[in-house]
Amino acid sequence: MTEVITAENVVTGMWQALSRRDWDAVKAFLSDDCLYVDMPVPAVSARGPENIVTRLKIGLEQLAGYENHDGVLVSNGSDVMYEHSETWTFQTGEQGVLRFVTVHKVVDGKIAVWKDYWDMNSLVAFAPPQHFENLAGGDTSWIFDATALV
Repeated sequence: MTEVITAENVVTGMWQALSRRDWDAVKAFLSDDCLYVDMPVPAVSARGPENIVTRLKIGLEQLAGYENHDGVLVSNGSDVMYEHSETWTFQTGEQGVLRFVTVHKVVDGKIAVWKDYWDMNSLVAFAPPQHFENLAGGDTSWIFDATALV
């Protein structure tokens, strides 16, 4: 029996890969022109699998622990909304939970749009100061300003 690829399968598969920080697997779920937007800062978005993974690594790769926790997933076909949370554990011991609602558009079995809605203040409340210093000093070649698109 052949497994049917649904938008829900694509989205949950990508999040499972991200929770493992399996960067190559994450890329495989993204369309060539996928748009990734952290909605608190749409001017600092990324487009395309390579740039999106570069962007994700800046925030997640240096963490001692990262885990995605499943929540409500709602779909109308190609549009998928996913309410979930992430536990971030820093090398220095700080830990916190970020709550998200993520909106995805899946086209031809790949994520074409990925918009994360979350509260920046919740991260500021538990992240060590050097986390933000590292973000400011990192590679910015991936930046795509999506302000006019969202």
